[in-house]
This record gives sequence, structure tokens and C-alpha cells, in this order.
Amino acid sequence: MAHTHFKPGQYDQTVSAFIIRTDLDQPRLLLHLHKKLNTLFQPGGHIELNENPWQALKHELLEETGYSLEELQILQPSTPHITGLPGVTVHPVPVIHSSHGFEIWPDHFHTDTTYALLAAGGPTGKPDDGESTDMRWVSLAELNNIPDDEIIENIRVIGRYVLTTVLSSWIPLPTKNYIA
Repeated sequence: MAHTHFKPGQYDQTVSAFIIRTDLDQPRLLLHLHKKLNTLFQPGGHIELNENPWQALKHELLEETGYSLEELQILQPSTPHITGLPGVTVHPVPVIHSSHGFEIWPDHFHTDTTYALLAAGGPTGKPDDGESTDMRWVSLAELNNIPDDEIIENIRVIGRYVLTTVLSSWIPLPTKNYIA
């Protein structure tokens, strides 16, 4: 879905995920070239008006990467946290929930819920027609060496955190534990 808010100062809700493959020579994050911004991003997109973040992530991952949510595990804090409430949809704990603007759209903002997911292999599907085909599995060293004009620094910082902290200290859980 495209932007839902068009007036200056408004925020769109988005969801994204850093997918980590652990079956390669070393852990690697999936980044793809965003077609409009021409920079590397983690997969994700806008939350449609009839979706919650987890439902949006399910369709965005399938469209942009070919991964179905069922092929992946979600990394969650190893410390106790609320995983269910009666009559309430409880979402996984995100790596970060942040708001940011864009240089090319100075009066438009996104509030993004970012998750970390594990993949044991490549996706069974392929990205939808019209989606970016420039997909890159990057190691920590490669992430650190991406030229500044090819990645937004916040994405590098969060990706580094996912590879150095989240991967080693959070636990993998089946994504089916969460309603999508």
C-alpha cells in the first residue's frame, strides 16, 4: 500500500524485518535496494488500514522476498514477557519501534515496527513482479563496509545490533505462535 497520510507532519505506520540466514558461511542479513529511494533497506512496507503489524509483515515479506512467514522463526527476548492476553492480539516484541523522516520527503514520516527473523535457507517463493530484484545477503563486515551513499546509517546501526546482540541473546520461536 502507498502512503495513507499526505498532509505535512503526518505519520504512516510501517513494519519491517531483518531476516538473518544462519545456514551460510556466517550469519547474513537480507537487504534489498528500495526502488524509490535507491538505497538498501530491510524488507517491509506500509501497514494497510485493515491490517495489524504482524499481518502486514506477512504480506510484505511474501511480496518483497518470496518468504512465507511460516518459513521463518521470530527472535524474541529471552527474558519473560507477555505473550498472550484474553481477547487481545499480542504481537511479538520488536527489535525497535521508531519514527523517522526522509530527506526527499521532508514533511512526511514513518513509524516503523522492526522485527528480527531467522531463515534456515532461501525462500520457497520469489518476489512479486515489480518488486526489487536487487537482494543482498550481507555479513557484518559487509554491512559495515557498504558505502554511506548506498545505505541509511540507521539501517546499518540496527542491522549491526541485530547481528551482534539480538542473534546471540534472543531466542528463536515459531512464527505460528503469533496470529497473522
